[in-house]
Amino acid sequence: MQTKNKQLTVLALILGFTGLLSCNKKLVEYDPTNPSPETVWSTPGGFLTAVNGAYSYIPYLYGSDENGLFLSEPGTDLWYNYNKVSYDIDITQYQNFTSASNPCKGVWTTLYKAINVCNAGIGRINNAGFTDPIEKNMRIAELKFLRGFYYWWVVEQFGGAILDTVETTTVQLTANPSSVQDFYKQIISDLQFAVANLPAQSAASGVAHVSGGAWEFGRATKPAAEAMLARAYLSRAYYSFANAQSDFQAAHDLAMDIINNQSAYNLSLYPNYADMWNPKNRLANSNQKMNKEAIFWASFSTNTTIDINGNADRTHMWFLTNYSGYSGTSIPGLTLSMSYGNDQKNRRFMPTRALLNFYNDTIDSRYAASFQQVWLCNKAYTWTTTDAKKWGKDASIVGHKMNIGDTAMLISKHTIPNRAFLPYACFGVDSTYNPDGTISNTGGDHYVVLTKYIDSLTKTGLTTYPGYLDVIVFRLAEEYLVAAEADLGLQNTTEAAQLINVLRTRAAIKAPVDHTADMQITPSQVTLDFILDERARELCGEYMRWFDLKRTQKLQTRIAAYNPDITNFNPNYYLRPIPLVEIQGLTNTYPQNPGF
Repeated sequence: MQTKNKQLTVLALILGFTGLLSCNKKLVEYDPTNPSPETVWSTPGGFLTAVNGAYSYIPYLYGSDENGLFLSEPGTDLWYNYNKVSYDIDITQYQNFTSASNPCKGVWTTLYKAINVCNAGIGRINNAGFTDPIEKNMRIAELKFLRGFYYWWVVEQFGGAILDTVETTTVQLTANPSSVQDFYKQIISDLQFAVANLPAQSAASGVAHVSGGAWEFGRATKPAAEAMLARAYLSRAYYSFANAQSDFQAAHDLAMDIINNQSAYNLSLYPNYADMWNPKNRLANSNQKMNKEAIFWASFSTNTTIDINGNADRTHMWFLTNYSGYSGTSIPGLTLSMSYGNDQKNRRFMPTRALLNFYNDTIDSRYAASFQQVWLCNKAYTWTTTDAKKWGKDASIVGHKMNIGDTAMLISKHTIPNRAFLPYACFGVDSTYNPDGTISNTGGDHYVVLTKYIDSLTKTGLTTYPGYLDVIVFRLAEEYLVAAEADLGLQNTTEAAQLINVLRTRAAIKAPVDHTADMQITPSQVTLDFILDERARELCGEYMRWFDLKRTQKLQTRIAAYNPDITNFNPNYYLRPIPLVEIQGLTNTYPQNPGF
């Protein structure tokens, strides 16, 4: 939908397609100062700029702008606003949730700008001088993959909104919604074409029929299209108009194709779950795919001149706790560090007590691999009488010297006995949360930290915002969970349990006692709620939770069971409001989503 106010955006966007991006660069930026599309897009090499422009919105949704995260993780069973702050409580707590919501407006604008780029490329490719039909179809396949991806975001977030497959070049003052059914018909058609025409893997050594040489890492591939198509079928299966059995089967088969052909697709599960989140494994480039499990990702570059904006990736800041004292009392023995992250301004989310309880951390390594519980002293300190009293310590602690590398802070999902006699700051679960799961009056500023996005590798300063690690959008482990959920829909719980057990075997703590057997589940344990619990354990914080609960129609019941911070959810919130500014810019009457 294009409004009067958006016309300048559209025209700027069209001109912005034309920047050149070397095949050896990351797919993250294009230069808005080059000539018109008609001039640049007249050759296959020039047309590449249109395709690169379509990719450039992925980082906005995943990492660069917080709106994508706000519409995909909070407002669910997994996250609270840290320390009871009111930041974006329309999204996180559904308070005063209206059509003026900034995250909704930001994501709507991003999605429709991205879709228009895809439409422009698909509509203009016949004039780009392609002589090789395979190469031409591969470029169309990239654009259709991206259009299907963006439209899936639209339909799941906003419902049956505007479905347009033709480039917009002028102001549109009228618009009408399309049905969710029509959205999925288009999404699946686009993604089927992408599956049929994209290469099996990225390869620095090059792929035949691609002008300019290599099919760079970061471009869509066949398994990326299969993963997105599996998501689409799985999502559609829960709608009343769908043939659920057919859609579950299609989602299952696509996910299983990725699993069964992972070697051919240059994919594999890390033996150790923690290796997924090693920063060295999240810094891909055009010459090497660093993360073995990643299928598709939002790409950032340490060459800042080609990043989409100056923020690069900021996800590393949004799950942090207070340790340096910027917004509260500093922790004895701790000062701001690269290892522990910039906690000074942009903290957003703390885990619900329920999320922590989903893990049995005595047998499941994913808890320790996903959350930080111990902070080591990075500033030598000697306990004083004043600080001992402030932190509830016994007088015997006074004079104790804390050396670099000693424990300075412990935050636990369990109670911590004898806290008064431990020579470091302690926050047990009873300090952070009340028994009913709400945040305590004193504990909302100190909580275990999701560490999946911590970046001590590429950040250039203690207080700088940009990080340049890639944010994974699809990874191999998800496909086991997609296939298992589809199996449940097909009443094949035996295979579902087998698939889930692959991930639980990897996750099992192996030493000093091997808990692999303890982590195995039986077919009788496979329920939809168990799968959602398992998705939380495996995928929490990975831009998926709201989609998971919305898809399965579990948003309301899981919030009621696990997130007491949300007290006024109603079924209208299964959709986001159409941004008011979009409706006001039209001359015809456009329907708002119910409840807004």
